[in-house]
Amino acid sequence: MTTSLSGGFDRSPIDFYPNRSFGAFLFDMDGTVLNSIAVAERVWTAWALRHNVDVESLLATVHGRKAVETISRLGLPGVDPAEEMRLLTLAEIADVAGIEPIAGAGRFLEALPRDRWAIVTSAPRDLAVVRLKAAGLPLPPLLIAGEDVENGKPAPDCFLSAAERLAQPIEECLVFEDAPAGIEAAETAGAAVMVISATHRTLLQTQHPSVASYDDLVTDITHAGSLRISEKRR
Repeated sequence: MTTSLSGGFDRSPIDFYPNRSFGAFLFDMDGTVLNSIAVAERVWTAWALRHNVDVESLLATVHGRKAVETISRLGLPGVDPAEEMRLLTLAEIADVAGIEPIAGAGRFLEALPRDRWAIVTSAPRDLAVVRLKAAGLPLPPLLIAGEDVENGKPAPDCFLSAAERLAQPIEECLVFEDAPAGIEAAETAGAAVMVISATHRTLLQTQHPSVASYDDLVTDITHAGSLRISEKRR
C-alpha cells in the first residue's frame, strides 16, 4: 500500500518504471520546473548581437549548459568568458518577465519529502533563486548550482554531487530533465530519467518516459519511504 501525493482520485495510473522505486528525485530547473525561455533568449540575443555571433545558432546550444562553457566554446578573440558570464547573469537576474512554473510543478515539489529532492541546475545560484521565486516555486532543500561543480552538463558531476549530498545512490535517483545536455549528464551518472516536454518546440527523440507537465504525474511514497512515479490515466 502507498500514500498518494497526486491529490486526485485516479485509481489506475500507468507505471513509468514498473516495480521500481527511487530514493530521491533530482530536478533540472529551466525548462523542467519553470519556463524561462523568453528571458533567456532576450538576454542571449542581445549578447550575440553585441559580439557578432549568429543568434539562431547560439540559441540552439545555450539551454541546459553553463554560460561560461558556452562562451568558451565560441573562442571569441578578446572575450573573457568569466566576465561575460557575470554580465549575462546580472542581466538575467534583472529580467524575470514571463517566467512561470511548468504546470503542476509547485504542487508536485511541495508534496515531496524534504530530504528526498533537489534542484540541479547549470544556472548560477543567485539566478536560480531569483527564478524559482519569480515562478512561485518552493526553494529546494538542496540546490546544486553551476558554480558548485567544475564540469557542467553534459558531464555527470552535478547529479552525482546531488545524490551524494542526499545520501542516495545515484542509481536509485530519478532525474527530471528537458534538455539533451542534462539528459546525457543523467545517463552518464547512471540515474533514471523522466523527460519534461512542456517547453519543447519540436519532438525530442528519447528512449526515456516523457510527459508534458506535472499535472500528468502521480507520485507515491512507499511504507519504506521510497518514491514511485506514474502517469494519470485520462
